[in-house]
Amino acid sequence: MQKRIWELDALRGLFVLGMVVVHFVYDLVELWGIVQWEYPAAFLLVKDWGGLLFLLISGICVTLGHRSVRRGAIVLACGAVISAVTVGMYWLRLSDRGIIIYFGVLHCLGVSMLLWPLLKKWPWQALLALAAALLALGYWFGTLRLGSNWLLAFNLRSDSFASSDYFPLLPDFGWFLLGAVLGKTLYRRKRSVLPNARCQFRPLQAVGRHSLEIYMLHQPVLSGICYLLALLK
Repeated sequence: MQKRIWELDALRGLFVLGMVVVHFVYDLVELWGIVQWEYPAAFLLVKDWGGLLFLLISGICVTLGHRSVRRGAIVLACGAVISAVTVGMYWLRLSDRGIIIYFGVLHCLGVSMLLWPLLKKWPWQALLALAAALLALGYWFGTLRLGSNWLLAFNLRSDSFASSDYFPLLPDFGWFLLGAVLGKTLYRRKRSVLPNARCQFRPLQAVGRHSLEIYMLHQPVLSGICYLLALLK
């Protein structure tokens, strides 16, 4: 975007911080066993829906800027790095096989950005219909089980499949396209819909502007903190 829209940066920053908290709690409870905690409903709500809202915001933003292919390639490459790290953690026996990320939020977001040029000229009504179809199909696929995981990117997988971060294209590309619909309607003028509140939430805006960097760096930092806490315990 040539001119940034403050509320989109702030919302992205809020979702990224929520993701960091969720990952930190997951590390403390599941990976390191430092604390025993039964997840409350509010935590599960952020865990289950925070990533989808992030895709929604990303769908809005893709209609406002350019170079979605370049950005998508970068995000997809970052997803590949994250996958390689989780494979290394499994090989080093730092966690079980469920830690491996095969198709996480960065993979889904990167592929969605790469596909966007094929759809960006569609009217918002057609995008809305496609998004609804992908959501319905994807959630139906989620009820099915196959004998292999070759189609896991489309939410078709086996009963034994497990991953610490899983965002299949079906239905999640539908959430991205719903964001694009909002971008083509609510943000069709490519400017803030809340211009009078610009002076607020600047820390969140700063986080939102650097969301990819924070995503790439937060897990090593959290792992280091957990390691120190484990030593103290």
